[in-house]
Amino acid sequence: GAFDMDNGTLIVDDRATSVWVTLNRPDKMNSISAGMLEDLENLMAALAARRELRALVFTGAGRAFCAGVDLKAAQERVSGDDGPAANAAFLERLRDVLVKVERFPRPVIAAVNGLALAGGLELVLCCDLVVAAESARLGDAHANYGLVPGGGSSVRLPRKVGPNRAKQLIFSGDFLPAATLAEWGLVNRVVADAEMLNATGEMVERLAGRSPVGLERMKRMVDDGLEQPLDAALSYELALNALHARSADRAEGLAAFNEKRTPRFTGR
Repeated sequence: GAFDMDNGTLIVDDRATSVWVTLNRPDKMNSISAGMLEDLENLMAALAARRELRALVFTGAGRAFCAGVDLKAAQERVSGDDGPAANAAFLERLRDVLVKVERFPRPVIAAVNGLALAGGLELVLCCDLVVAAESARLGDAHANYGLVPGGGSSVRLPRKVGPNRAKQLIFSGDFLPAATLAEWGLVNRVVADAEMLNATGEMVERLAGRSPVGLERMKRMVDDGLEQPLDAALSYELALNALHARSADRAEGLAAFNEKRTPRFTGR
């Protein structure tokens, strides 16, 4: 169907109101290859027109969520004739794909089943909600290999957990337990390993009852509002609210309330 991934690095489970994406390079701890970036790019493009979608979920096959960029491939890129340029081109593509994930119009959920390191943490940072298995550990990890961030962690991490905690994670390269990242505000919910996908399913189930266009506007209110001064953000909220006043879903929600029934949202 629309989700045949050319490079086979993703398993895409289309559940109508949600799409579940499993990073599928388990023998490489789901590390990010050029092929995976291409598959992700194609997936995001294919999902763009899906009006009825409430949620996009990312998780990993095997014991890792994602251990970051494939360092073996990165080493090969850098050792070529045009090493620095090839590396820069790869990171620019990574940036573009992660921005597409971050700006996806509906809620994006990271279901962190195991290690999320470097580029894997950078993918988590682009998600709106994060559910993590108890045994999952998250870290920036770049410093452990003499690397510096190149997929946005130095920018998104301080925005989500504050500069001091971000620097702790980035300078140290340490892998921290999901529970610590929950205290820091990056992880929404930590659950027993065996319950992780069920807990994510419950979250998606809650979202399934919401208006897709309402979710889209709420996400924009929060994300765009964070980048604006208070007064501008409050005006922006009212502008999006005024736009939403013309929405069929808003009318349906109020009609359903008056008629004491469950609303049937269409995303319009």
